[in-house]
Amino acid sequence: MDLTKEFPRSPNDMLAGIVSLPRMIDKTQADDQGTLGEYDVDCPHDKPVLAFLGVDYPTFKAKLKELKFDTNAVGAWAKPLVDKYSAAEIAAFNESRRAWAPDGHSQQYFDKLRTQVAPNRPDVKTWFTLLDLEEKRAA
Repeated sequence: MDLTKEFPRSPNDMLAGIVSLPRMIDKTQADDQGTLGEYDVDCPHDKPVLAFLGVDYPTFKAKLKELKFDTNAVGAWAKPLVDKYSAAEIAAFNESRRAWAPDGHSQQYFDKLRTQVAPNRPDVKTWFTLLDLEEKRAA
């Protein structure tokens, strides 16, 4: 995965029932290969997913390397970690991630990026929507 030449999967993509996990596989693989480009790992986008899974980034990365970044294998590994939650808790987590909006310190960056990526789109208020637009996915 070379994120200097391609985009990671959408933050809306799901694996093992939770959003962003496929994107995190892509970013972690790129991090491992030295091709992360402008992306970050273990960042405000990733930390809630890691917390939900109950793992830290070094553990996550080591497991993904062990599984050779195979999406199906990562899904099988993550499923029991997700299944400790009720369906309602999983749905609430996914909804909270999809509704993730800039906070005080990131609002200025968000507004600048939205102006570049989606001028005339004041309806774009969440990071997931802005990331999809920036990465040329319909939102």
